[in-house]
Amino acid sequence: MASSIKKSAVLLLSCPDRKGVVASIAGFIYKHGGNILHADEHGDLNSNTFLMRVEFDPAELDLPLSDFLWHLSPIASEFDMHWRVALSDVRLRMAILVSKYDHCLVDLLYRHQSGELACDIPCIVSNHPDSQSIADFYRVPFFLVPVEKENKQAAERQILALLEQQAVDFIVLARYMQILSPEFVNAYRNRIINIHHSFLPAFVGAKPYHQAFTRGVKLIGATSHYVTEVLDDGPIIEQDVIRISHRDSLDDLLQKGRDLEKVVLSRAVRWHIENRILLYGNKTVVFD
Repeated sequence: MASSIKKSAVLLLSCPDRKGVVASIAGFIYKHGGNILHADEHGDLNSNTFLMRVEFDPAELDLPLSDFLWHLSPIASEFDMHWRVALSDVRLRMAILVSKYDHCLVDLLYRHQSGELACDIPCIVSNHPDSQSIADFYRVPFFLVPVEKENKQAAERQILALLEQQAVDFIVLARYMQILSPEFVNAYRNRIINIHHSFLPAFVGAKPYHQAFTRGVKLIGATSHYVTEVLDDGPIIEQDVIRISHRDSLDDLLQKGRDLEKVVLSRAVRWHIENRILLYGNKTVVFD
């Protein structure tokens, strides 16, 4: 049975904010036979940055998409654009890294199986064997790479080689409790999504729920962000919070936090897959 989902192309761009950008892009797509399906834009006054996402139907383009990109280059140069084009029918390959906590892993695998996350998952990598049975249940290859203080660099090299072998496009840290080296981060720059179990920038680092409980906060949160060399400081993709009270124990905070983490991480992953995120500076714009 043929898919009823129409193939589309997504153009993501950022440039200095000036007149004529929208008209030039819309006119270019129209001139070459494309039909704009959705368009969204944002202008950041503080940095004078303009960001735009245009989804269009390329079925009636008067030239191949590869030539379309070449012909767009003069406009991109004129407006000093950073830009890329993605096709809706090209499935990204997502690797999941996980340690012992498996709630985010299970949630991602279920959403993938149900069709909510339109990507491929070629591998799950863990520094503990605990998630092997979950991977087997969802029929995803599982790779155990133990990480000790003495072999951390060797373990990272092993993981990077595995990811390259599996042609991975991006990585999700589903409660992977290891700090990645700058070399590892640079290999997948802006392509590593992490879930941090607090409402950043509050309670950075280890045991944020314990910090929140000690501090007596009334809201706890979860944050999904792109990974940079600085711990828990990358561009934020999504956040959410839940109210707590003086009656909640530390275990209550942990349970409520796990529910938040799953939802916040899955949203960030879906938006990344659907090419809805644009980065500028240390911020993101997430288009509807």
